[in-house]
Amino acid sequence: MSLLMILQLCIVLAALWLGSRYGSLALGAISGIGLAILVFGFGMKPGSPPTDVIYIIIAAVTCAGILQASGGMDWLIQLAERLLRKHPARITFLAPLCTFFLTVLVGTGHVVYTLMPIICDISLKKGIRPERPCGIASIASQIGITCSPIAAAVVAFITISGANGYSITIPQVLMVTFPACLLGIFIASIASYRRGKDLDKDPEFQKKIADPVQREYIYGNTATTLDKKIAPESKRAVYIFFAALLVIVFFAVFQNLLPSYETVKAIKDAPVMEMLGATITPEQLAKIEHKVPGVTEVVMSPLKMNIVIQIVMISAAALMIIFCKASPKKAVSGPVWQSGMVAVVAIYGIAWLADTYFANYLSDIQNMLAGMVEQYPWSIAFAFFLVSVLVNSQGAVVVAMLPLAYKLGIDGWILLGVLPSVYGYFFIPNYPSDIATVNFDRTGTTVIGKYLLNHSFMMPGLVHTVVACVSGYLIAYMFHTMGLI
Repeated sequence: MSLLMILQLCIVLAALWLGSRYGSLALGAISGIGLAILVFGFGMKPGSPPTDVIYIIIAAVTCAGILQASGGMDWLIQLAERLLRKHPARITFLAPLCTFFLTVLVGTGHVVYTLMPIICDISLKKGIRPERPCGIASIASQIGITCSPIAAAVVAFITISGANGYSITIPQVLMVTFPACLLGIFIASIASYRRGKDLDKDPEFQKKIADPVQREYIYGNTATTLDKKIAPESKRAVYIFFAALLVIVFFAVFQNLLPSYETVKAIKDAPVMEMLGATITPEQLAKIEHKVPGVTEVVMSPLKMNIVIQIVMISAAALMIIFCKASPKKAVSGPVWQSGMVAVVAIYGIAWLADTYFANYLSDIQNMLAGMVEQYPWSIAFAFFLVSVLVNSQGAVVVAMLPLAYKLGIDGWILLGVLPSVYGYFFIPNYPSDIATVNFDRTGTTVIGKYLLNHSFMMPGLVHTVVACVSGYLIAYMFHTMGLI
C-alpha cells in the first residue's frame, strides 16, 4: 500500500467523518469535497454515481411520504399502540417487533418517532425500566431496512448483484435477511429483558422522583395516539400502499410475466478489439447500445425490477393523492419524505466518492485482501460494519462496498448472508432515532454514556449484529446448497 494510496484513503475517511459530524445533507455534500480533491487535486478518474438506486429511493420515499400525509401512518402507529398496551408486561419483546415491522412495511426507520414516546410511557406505567424496550426498539427500527422490499439497501443489493452476475430477487433476499434479523431481535430482547435495575430499586431514579417537580414531569403526561380519529381515506391509503408492495413482490417472484423488449447486449467472451482507433474492453462493450456484428447481439430482456418498483411506487402515490385526500405539500414537509431525500444526497455523495477511490485502486485492494477473503470470505462483514459506522446509511454502504466485494471474488450468497452487517451506525450514538429515543425517555434510563460508547444501544446492537450475521450466513449457505439462491 503506497503512501499516496494511504493519503487518498485518509481524505475519503476524513470527508466521511466530517460529514457525519455535521449530519443530514452534509454527509453527501462534504463527500463531494473529498471527491473534488481526488479528481482535481490528484487527477483520479471519477467513478459513477448510483443513479438506478437513487431513482428507486426517490420513488419509494415519495410513496411513503404521501402515505404519511394521508394519515395512513397514524393508523399503523395506532394499531401498534393497541398491541403494546394490551400486553404491557411483554413490551421488551413486542416493542422491537412493532418498530421492526413498521420499517419493513414503509422502507425507512424514521416512521417510529411517534411510537417511541408510547413505548416509554407504557414501560413507565408498568414499572419496567424504559431502557430495556427502548434500546432494542430503536435498534430494531433500523434493522428492518435490510428486510424491506422497498428499502434502498435491499434494492441496491439486488441491482448491484445482477450487474455482477449474481441474479437474485427480492423474495430470495428476504428469505435470508428476515429470519436472521428476527432471530437477532429476539436474542437481543432476551439480553435486554433484565437489563439494569428495576425502577423501584434504582437509587438514582428514586432520588429523582422524590422531587415533586421531577415526579410530575415523569409521571404527569401520557403519550398516546388512541384518541386520534382515523379517517376512512387514511385507511384506504394503507390498503393502496400494501397493494403496491404485493404487486412488487408478485412481479419479483413471477418475472416471466413482465413484458420483454429488444436490447443490445455484448456477446459473452467478446474479444478486446479496436474501434475507431480506441481499445474497447469487455466492460465498455456492455454499455454499447447499438448492434455491432461479432461484438453485440440483440436479445429479448424482461423489464428490470428496478423499473417495476419505480412505476408501482409512483403510481401508488398518485392513487393516494387522487382517492385518499393526501396533500403533496404536507408530504414534502413530513419527516419521512425529508429524511428520504437526505438519504438520497448521502448515498449520491458517499457512493460516488467511494467508487472513485476503489475503482482507481481495485488491483491494489484485490492484492491486499485476496488472501483474507479467499480463506475467510465472510470477513467482508467487518468492512461493511466499519463503513456503516462512518456513513450512517445502510443503502450507502451497499452501494459503496458491494461492487468492491464482488470484484474481490466473494460469492453472492455469502454477501447476502452477512448483509445485516451494513447496520453499524448504532456504534456511535449520533443517529436521529437513537438521539430521539434518549430524549423521549423521561426517566433518564436510556442514555448516551459519559464515555460516548457506553450507551444504551451498544449491547442490543452488537448482540443483534453478531446473531443476525451468523444465522444469516448459515441460512444463506443452506439455501445455496439447496439451489434456492
